Amino acid sequence: MAFCRSAREISVPPNSQWRGDEHQVLFQIDEFWYTVDGQLPQGEVWEPIAGIYATKDNGFVRIHTNFPHHRRGILDVLNIRDTPEVTRAAVADAIKQWNKVEFETAAAGKQMCATALRSFNEWDTHPHARALLGTAPVTITKIGEAPKRLVVPGNYLRPLDSIRVIDLSRVLAGPIAGRTLAAHGADVLLVTSPNLPSLPLLDVNTSLGKRTTQLDLNEHEDCARLLRLAKDTDVFLQAYRPGGLAKKGLGSHELATMRPGIVCANLTAWGWEGPWKDRRGFDSLVQAATGLNIAEGEAYQHFLNLDEANAPENPQPRPLPVQALDQAAGYLLAFGINAALCKTITEGGSYEVRVSLAGVGQWLRSLGRLDPAQGFGEGKSLPQRSLPLDKEIADLSVTWNETCHGKGREMTALKHPAIFSVTPARDGSNGGEAPMVLNAHESVWL
Repeated sequence: MAFCRSAREISVPPNSQWRGDEHQVLFQIDEFWYTVDGQLPQGEVWEPIAGIYATKDNGFVRIHTNFPHHRRGILDVLNIRDTPEVTRAAVADAIKQWNKVEFETAAAGKQMCATALRSFNEWDTHPHARALLGTAPVTITKIGEAPKRLVVPGNYLRPLDSIRVIDLSRVLAGPIAGRTLAAHGADVLLVTSPNLPSLPLLDVNTSLGKRTTQLDLNEHEDCARLLRLAKDTDVFLQAYRPGGLAKKGLGSHELATMRPGIVCANLTAWGWEGPWKDRRGFDSLVQAATGLNIAEGEAYQHFLNLDEANAPENPQPRPLPVQALDQAAGYLLAFGINAALCKTITEGGSYEVRVSLAGVGQWLRSLGRLDPAQGFGEGKSLPQRSLPLDKEIADLSVTWNETCHGKGREMTALKHPAIFSVTPARDGSNGGEAPMVLNAHESVWL
């Protein structure tokens, strides 16, 4: 985009000039390292009963209960009354009465968030896995005609300066994509619903550099306001399930008709084809269903040098140490958006960018695996999450100030790891602001 708009060539400095690998790894879990007014945020990313549980048939299921209505729905399936006193032990006893696929099916029937853990072999024979075969981790499709985007002459400080982005995404890949676009200059307007629960520990971090506003799309006036914003946007980023916004006039083809030249970026958990395309999903559930957690557990068992005679028949599964599907999907989505924006300059047209967590998981699996001895035994330990901040974290962090209409708070967060030779990522040191709440701004373009 920098070259398309100003003929400036930019590059990534050699590794001798920046701590690329370590910085990138730490940024995968950057929610652990930020501070607000000198304090680490309190609370947990995961709701207490979320996680992996054993089932009657010697299998496992994973439940996702981070939102109150999802917790309540899972407990309803288990015939457990939703009270603060519910323990993991009680949930484990209840799930132990189910076979793994039976529980997965019952939860899906209530539109709740749970999946059976499968091995790679089990997943490969699943109808949805077969539907995903050949799916690229990111696709860009022309969906409408439009003149070539006019490039206004100017010395753009960052590749995406003056690009407008509507971000209708939550937890975690979509917000990462939007934050990445903001870091490279875009005016990103994060739109959330006042009726849906938030995840403050994540929202504070993934909204950095954005503007935030709230609209209730069930209200005619708010929906009309979003449509007006969409008529003047360059990118429409959303993470609803397939077809979820079309009935409100906000599907990709409707947007391309209303705003020729738009880039519509769509993220889903399970993709656009196959029997699970309409299911709810999150990174942790996709990891569980597609074999990654079983494979990680088997690899860890191998690392512990347990021979077959002493190995447990059903090794304990292990989640990946980071939300790898969310992280990769977020950056692939940002990459696809940039590529599509370039096409609007060089070719013209409107474009749809698609990324699914399941497709990204399939792609990550295709890259191969580290030897368990290397993966579990040779890696450098992560810094401690403590105050004062570990020196490595402090050296890679930057100070952000809360948006001017807020409470005047100050936070530190890891710098964006994409360090270019010419165009600096926008952060708290060079004009970036931290909204810190989801309704810090008016629903207007600057």
